Amino acid sequence: MMLQIHPEGPIFSRLIPGLMRLNQWQMSAGDLLEWVKAAADMGLTTFDHADIYGGYTNEARFGEALALDPSMREKIQLVSKCGIQLFSENRPQTIVKHYNTSREHIVASAERSLQNLQTDYLDLLLIHRPDQLMNPVEVGNTLQELVKAGKVRYVGVSNFTPSQFETLQNMMNIPLVTNQVEFSVNYLDPLTDGTFDQAFRYHYAPMIWSPLGGGRIFQPDTPLYDMLRQVGDELGGKGVDQVALAWTMQHPVNVLPVLGTGKLERLQAAVDALQIQMDRQQWFRIWQAAAGHEIA
Repeated sequence: MMLQIHPEGPIFSRLIPGLMRLNQWQMSAGDLLEWVKAAADMGLTTFDHADIYGGYTNEARFGEALALDPSMREKIQLVSKCGIQLFSENRPQTIVKHYNTSREHIVASAERSLQNLQTDYLDLLLIHRPDQLMNPVEVGNTLQELVKAGKVRYVGVSNFTPSQFETLQNMMNIPLVTNQVEFSVNYLDPLTDGTFDQAFRYHYAPMIWSPLGGGRIFQPDTPLYDMLRQVGDELGGKGVDQVALAWTMQHPVNVLPVLGTGKLERLQAAVDALQIQMDRQQWFRIWQAAAGHEIA
């Protein structure tokens, strides 16, 4: 299933493989290329990166795989993020983890991502985290320059509060097409902190990270796990992970979950979850188990 994430934005796959842990998957470039093709065959054509993933190594790994079959580039969409600087052997000049949304850093990061991914453009570039020293005028102008230059097709943000999103958007003449935020049955804040309300107002579909709560949903003998399993049984024997994923996607804001697994069978299970339709009471039973109390 494909979804246009903003009226002036890109068309992405509803489910997005995330490459944060790529360096842990122990895949050769050839194996990774076959994984990308298999994911794309499932309809998962959008891939989520960040410059820092794998200690600044994962984008280059992915680029090496794509270079084995350059025709794949036009069949997929590439997302990357920038703005965090890590203390790493690959960045010896950094002595403390910090944020950097200066024009110089954003442009250099985008250029490096293009080089590492071995592509001429990014489908989407996100500012990874709000920066306490961020100048929204400078950031907005820089993002617009990258789009005008054709190096980036669309831009957005990640982990921004509604007020931070609005401040940056008000400095720009092009839209921020998404805000990638944490959301799952284990993290309900976007339902009440204004994040999803703003997504409706600005007509964008949020990308969501850690949609399975970082694996916490699999902790047995908890009210949430028991409810997910119970609803899964009611839906014909669906897995806990599938129910939790379908629960997030049932929200009308049309979230796009970023999946952190390298296992094709887990990706296929997520694809199967697209067909799950729970009723309103099932959805709220899960919400109650997650929140730990009835609705007011």
